[in-house]
Amino acid sequence: MNKADLVNIVSNVVCTQTESKAAVNKIFESIQKALREGEKVVVQGFGSFQTVMRKSKSARNPRTGETVVIPARRRIKFKMAKELI
Repeated sequence: MNKADLVNIVSNVVCTQTESKAAVNKIFESIQKALREGEKVVVQGFGSFQTVMRKSKSARNPRTGETVVIPARRRIKFKMAKELI
């Protein structure tokens, strides 16, 4: 998904307050859906979002000192565009 895809989604909505809110919600829903499906979301001039898998790791419970295993999980990685620097 790229900026042009987002523009196409918003262009289907007229700009009243309620419709603008619906458009913004639709944009975020589309970004969430793309990330869930493993796509990379790029917004030119802003940055990119991508899901990555983090490995499972062991950690220590600070209260009990017991070792616990933190399971592997998906995380969102954001890389900002050079224009933001």
